[in-house]
Amino acid sequence: MLPIWAYLVRRCTTMPNDATLLLLNKDDVEQLLTIDDVLSATHRAFVLHAEGQGRVFPVVREKLATGGVFGIKSGDVQAEALLGFKAAGFWPSNRTLGGEPHQATVMLVDPATGRPECVIDGNAITTMRTGAAGGLGLRNLARKDSESLCVFGKGTQARIQVTFALHLMQQLKTVRYVTANGEPDAAFEALFAARCAVGHAKQADEAVAQSDIVITATPGGGPLFSADAVRPGTHINCVGADTKGKRELPPGMLERAQVYVDDRVQASQIGELQWSPDTPCVELGSVLGGAASVGRLDEAITIFDMTGLALQDLTVSRMLRDRAREAGIGTNVAWPW
Repeated sequence: MLPIWAYLVRRCTTMPNDATLLLLNKDDVEQLLTIDDVLSATHRAFVLHAEGQGRVFPVVREKLATGGVFGIKSGDVQAEALLGFKAAGFWPSNRTLGGEPHQATVMLVDPATGRPECVIDGNAITTMRTGAAGGLGLRNLARKDSESLCVFGKGTQARIQVTFALHLMQQLKTVRYVTANGEPDAAFEALFAARCAVGHAKQADEAVAQSDIVITATPGGGPLFSADAVRPGTHINCVGADTKGKRELPPGMLERAQVYVDDRVQASQIGELQWSPDTPCVELGSVLGGAASVGRLDEAITIFDMTGLALQDLTVSRMLRDRAREAGIGTNVAWPW
C-alpha cells in the first residue's frame, strides 16, 4: 500500500511514471571525452556568458569540519534549455585512502519541469574543461612567438594545463616545472618528453624569468615567485586561486598587467582579483566572441585569472549526455514522476 503522501502526489499530477535518469560514471565519461570536443564546448560557454545568454549563479564554497571544502557552481542558458549544477570540492584526506582529493558530480536538469535528466561523474569534466579554459587563454592572450613555459605544480591540473598548452601552441619548445618539495618528478617529465624539452627548475624566480608563459596550478597557499622575476611580454595563467584567501601571484603583480578573467564578480570574490578588486579587467568570453580585442603589445604582461565557470561544466556535460545517448553508453535507471 502506498503511503498517504505518495497517493496525494499521484492524484495531483498527470506526469508519466516511466521516465528514466541517465547515469554516466567515471569510465563512461573518460570514454566520451576528447580534447577538441571539450575545447569547443568550453569556448561555447565563454561566448554564451559574454553575450548574456548564459547565467552563472552565486558560488557556494564552504570549509567543512572534516577538513574538506564543498562547493556548488550552477547556471543556465534559457534559450538552449540548459540548466544544472556541479557539486564539487577538495578533500585532502582522500590521499590517505588512495583516492583523488578533488571530487565533483554534475547534474543536468530539465528547466521546464525541474526533473533531473543526467547525473555525471564530474572529476574528469572539471579537469578537462579547466585545461581547455587555460588553453583558450594562452591561444588568445600569450605572444604568438612564445616558446618556453614554466608551470608551478606537478599534479592533475598542472599536467592538463601543459597538455592543452602543447596541443594549442605548437611552437612551444621548452617546459620547466617547479615542485613544492623541490624535487623532480620522473612521471611528469615522461608525459611530455616526446613533445618538447622538459626540465625541473629548483629556483622559481629564475624559471619565471626564463619563460614566455607561466602557469600556476597549485593549491593557492601563497605567492609563488617575485613580481620582479616576471619580464615584459610574459603571459600568466592563474589556476589555483578559486576560494577566498587563496593566491598564487605576488603583491603588485595584477597592477602591472593587462588582466583577463572568466567572470568579473567571481574573480573579485574568489580569484586572484580578490587581492586587488578594483584592477581593470576584461572577460575572456568578450575576446572569444569578438566584442573585445586584446591589442597586445610585445612588452605587455598579460594575466588570465581563472576561477571556473559553471557554464563550462554544463556545456561539456550536455555534450557528454548527447554523445552517450547516441552511442548507448551509460546506465538508465527508472526515475518515475
